[in-house]
Amino acid sequence: MSVSQAKVKSVLSGDTLVLVSVNNPNQERLLSLAFVSAPRFQRDREEPFAFHSRDFLRKLTVGKVIQFNVLYSIPTGTKKDYGTVILQGGEQLPGAAVAEGWVKVRDDSRRKDLSDESQSLLGSLEFQEDKAKADGKGIWAGQGGIVENSHDLPDPKAFVEKYSSKSLDAIVERVLTGDRMVLRLSLSPSKHLQTIVTVAGIRAPRRANTAEGKEQPAEPLANESHQFVETRLLQRNVKVSIIGLTPLNQLICIVKHPNGSIADFLLKAGLAKCTDFHSTLLGAEMKTLRQAEQHAKDSRLGLHKGHVENKVPGGNEVDATVARIVRPDTLTLRLKSGSEKTVQLSSIRGPKPKDEKQGPFDAEAKEFLRKKLIGKHVRVTTDGVKPPSEGYEEREVATIIANNKNVALVLVESGYASVIRHRKDDSDRSPYYDELLAAEETAQSEQKGMWSPKPPAAKTYQDYSESLQKAKIQSSVLQRQKKVPAVVDYVKSASRFTVLIPRENAKLTFVLSGIRAPRSARNPAEKAEPFGREAHDFANRRCLQRDVEIDVESTDKQGGFIGVLYINRENFAKLLLEEGYATVHAYSAEQSGHANELFVAEEKAKEGRKGVWHDYDPAAEEQDGETPSSAPSAALPSTADGTSINGTSTAPASKDYRDVLITHIDPETCALKIQHISPTASHALTSLMAAFRTFHLTPSPSSSHPPKTGEVVAAKFSEDREWYRARVRRNDRDAKTSEVLFIDYGNSEPVAWKDVRPLGPADRFGTGKLKAQASDAHLSLCQFPTTNREYMADAVTFLRESVDGKQVVARVDFAEKSAAGGGGGGAEGALWVTVFDPNGRGEGQEVNVNEEVVAEGLAMVPRKLKAWEQGQGTAVKAFREKEEEAKGARRGMWEYGDLTED
Repeated sequence: MSVSQAKVKSVLSGDTLVLVSVNNPNQERLLSLAFVSAPRFQRDREEPFAFHSRDFLRKLTVGKVIQFNVLYSIPTGTKKDYGTVILQGGEQLPGAAVAEGWVKVRDDSRRKDLSDESQSLLGSLEFQEDKAKADGKGIWAGQGGIVENSHDLPDPKAFVEKYSSKSLDAIVERVLTGDRMVLRLSLSPSKHLQTIVTVAGIRAPRRANTAEGKEQPAEPLANESHQFVETRLLQRNVKVSIIGLTPLNQLICIVKHPNGSIADFLLKAGLAKCTDFHSTLLGAEMKTLRQAEQHAKDSRLGLHKGHVENKVPGGNEVDATVARIVRPDTLTLRLKSGSEKTVQLSSIRGPKPKDEKQGPFDAEAKEFLRKKLIGKHVRVTTDGVKPPSEGYEEREVATIIANNKNVALVLVESGYASVIRHRKDDSDRSPYYDELLAAEETAQSEQKGMWSPKPPAAKTYQDYSESLQKAKIQSSVLQRQKKVPAVVDYVKSASRFTVLIPRENAKLTFVLSGIRAPRSARNPAEKAEPFGREAHDFANRRCLQRDVEIDVESTDKQGGFIGVLYINRENFAKLLLEEGYATVHAYSAEQSGHANELFVAEEKAKEGRKGVWHDYDPAAEEQDGETPSSAPSAALPSTADGTSINGTSTAPASKDYRDVLITHIDPETCALKIQHISPTASHALTSLMAAFRTFHLTPSPSSSHPPKTGEVVAAKFSEDREWYRARVRRNDRDAKTSEVLFIDYGNSEPVAWKDVRPLGPADRFGTGKLKAQASDAHLSLCQFPTTNREYMADAVTFLRESVDGKQVVARVDFAEKSAAGGGGGGAEGALWVTVFDPNGRGEGQEVNVNEEVVAEGLAMVPRKLKAWEQGQGTAVKAFREKEEEAKGARRGMWEYGDLTED
């Protein structure tokens, strides 16, 4: 009797196997076990123990090479062979199945014309059956064995919600394509569901099929993909995680063999590609699939045999500085070489300006990005090149990392950008594409940004420079304020800017006072003055879209606002002069009160032969009857070290020490408000306040009308409910409140109109009787981290614990000129002081508070010193030593290293 060899592909029932040739998987045959029958499978209802009987044979044989012997055949329609099977371990079928009670001996077995060998086999089977019956094994148990196997899924969505968090056992009943199969899901021991599922995260090539009467050819490698899965999973036990539904309501599942996810193996073999449609369902697991696909691409396997890696210019990571926010998804970057390039963030799109729902969020998204990125150092990786379209030039698409965060991801998370749906063969996409899709889904569900049903409040700026009349009205308001926060919206020239003042909803043309910068060309036909282009570029690099502060001094005839623009606490006119990109306009410089600072800066540029002074000749200037400096050194003020601000020696100056009380510390800038202490001043304030509060004990009818901006009034402080002198800063007509500054203490807060009254008799309580007691002051040689809230909060806390509400000694190092309309009423403006606490460490030990702030890493020594600071040679050296100590100990702002190295 001949013995053949084959591999078991599948098991149809407890007594029938599908065999394939070991050498040719496409060559199949059926073999039924001789002399036995198993419970039948039916679609509507399976016979008792049918599943268990088949499962016994399936686990024993599927995927294994066996030896078989055909004993007889029955030619009923198709020839059907019956025989025996010998397993690799020597176990024989049908004997093992009969012994376990999963099949029974056929009643008609004795009727056949049997050989002696078959007669002997049949006798053995009958003996084993009798024993299985006696032991109540398998189908002879007498009860149970019914498994309900449903082929219908009436409510797919409810089913997914119920089982999405569970891992289900399943058997692969049939493989349709590389990414689609029929699974028998085990919902419980007695309840199964048989349904078609889609493998999550991949798309395999489609096999040949007939659709609408037309033969559809197979896609390349479809059969190989199908066979790859079938040989590994058909009738194998798998673990299934249900994660969603296809548009046709088929289950989307992660299918795992004991060796791992089949999707991962298919991708590595190049027999499937990733699909973006399941990315949000898979979450972090999608990254593993992308890596598997990339492995196949790199190895040129399967579907990626002809893959060519997309080479893009500058594909490696580079460092750059954000020079401009063009749109919420487009930035202009300045490279280390000084050149600039515009890139678009990979795989995202900002709010569409013309879209009815998204358009209102465009400006808000751009401002969101400006605050986070402008002027910041970033890491840029080019992901591809976007071809020219719709009037746009060819543009690189890139991933930008700022502060270890993906900028595109931050935008999408905040609802200020949507994710582009790429074509399946589009490789110019973000490497964080799956995270972007997940972030977009979260932002939509949480209705963030442009996914909110409510549009943002429209921000409309009033252009006060469009007419001289408007400019003069607004100028009178701004002149009463000092260092007004603003944003440079456009750089017209090196000394002329368009600035926005958000808190005033004001837009204005701002002109730098005290200097004249060379004019740049406004169009290709116009010729620029020497160094006009360079000066304009310098202003663009330093100021465009930056947060600045402005002091308005006057207006020009065209409606421009003339004054000082501060960038990072520095007078920008001074920076232009130091680089040789401007010259001092003597008359307006004297009028501005910054003449000495500007002349010193110009002198530096002359000495360095910079910019317009590149061919400067002091000897020639002297022959023309001029001194090398535009301002005589005798006119330069001296500092506390007895040195003039241009570094030349002067006669020793007496140091100006004053007893003061720290009444307020600005939480945004660490600026101080101080009261000068003297027996006369203290008595005068105490007497005035006693009379003031007595006067205001009398009830007064509340007003429904706001006080005038700039007016000195009586206002009730929220903490002690006492009346104090205050100046009105602005009014909120909707909330019926006024923001007031308590002029004798320096703090401010919004106060309801019912708690605001006329001051009272001016001859008793006005500033003519007693000037405002709170003066502006700043700590000398201390530059605070105003852009970092955490470090600023630490600095404010330190100062409050050290000096707030204390009587200390202040050495005045420099006094600014008083602004017009200032509250102090004297010649002095803001003071730059070194604060000493006589009992800072107890027992009369004096503490230099400025040095302590620097030593704790809560402030740094300014990198570019003001003119008067340059004369503080000894103090600057001591402060820099304290700063180096703080860096070495990683204190405060230095905790992550030296942030000035970039």
